This record gives sequence, structure tokens and C-alpha cells, in this order.
Amino acid sequence: GERASDLALYIAGIILTIPSIALFGVLIKPLGIGAFNAAFALILYAQLPILRNTYTGIREVRPEVVEAGRGMGMTELQLLLQVKLPLAVPVIMTGVRVSIVMLIGIAAIAAYIGNDTLGEYIFSGIQRAQDVRSIAGALVVALLALSVDFLLGWVQTRLTPVGLREG
Repeated sequence: GERASDLALYIAGIILTIPSIALFGVLIKPLGIGAFNAAFALILYAQLPILRNTYTGIREVRPEVVEAGRGMGMTELQLLLQVKLPLAVPVIMTGVRVSIVMLIGIAAIAAYIGNDTLGEYIFSGIQRAQDVRSIAGALVVALLALSVDFLLGWVQTRLTPVGLREG
């Protein structure tokens, strides 16, 4: 329903506004230091772009298309799985792409709380005043994010129904 979706988006928005280093730190007490702590925080951060784009993509399916499906006798589940989600794929995948690229950058910060990430090069470069090391770490993180975005763009194109593809 409308109220539940508004509440979920509101909560996800609040979580996204928490600085990542603060969230990693707060999660140390209940989850400890390690990969699970970082993964849990990253999952929380991923929610807003994916939820918002999924919600928007499904809502923006033209009512005439939904009515045509109803007229053919489709149930609400069939409408969702066979009409709304396929038509919403480009918008949903955009949310996934934004989320994952954002998470790659945030995951680098997890090195600050003792996780083995590419952020170690950045932080050790800063601590040791080795600019080359921190710049190299930042470049690797940026290249990884760009590569993953490119790959997900390809996946998005393949998942998008042929009639909706541009060009």
C-alpha cells in the first residue's frame, strides 16, 4: 500500500543519511569487527536507490497496459511478474547500478574498521603521507566502480524487453 511504501522509503532515506563511518562504528558492538559488519551496513545503504526505483518503475507502468492485462484475465501476481516488472526493468536496474557503484565507494571506507578492502591502500597512504599509494587506491576503487557500472549497463540492456530498448 501507499502508506507502507512511503514508510519504507522514509526509513531507507534516513539510513542513507547516516555517515558510513558512523554506521560501521555503531554496528561494531552488536556485530563485531569483520566482513559481516561491513556487509550488513552496505545492505542497509543499498536499500534506498533500489526501493525507490523499483517503486517508481512499477508505478509508472501505463494504466492502459495494466488494464489490458486484467482484461485478458491476469491475476495481480501475473500482472506484477509478467507486465509490471518487465516494463519497469530499466528503472529498477538504474537503481541497482546506482546502489552498487555507491557501495563500492562506501566499502572502501570499511577498511577503517579493520576490513580487508581496497580502502586499505587509501588509508595507509594517508597515514604514511604516501600520496601515490592513496591516489592509486582511489583510482582502483574508481576503476572498479566504472567497470561494474559498465557491466551492469550491459545486463540492463539484456534484461530490458526488446520493445523498450533505445536505438
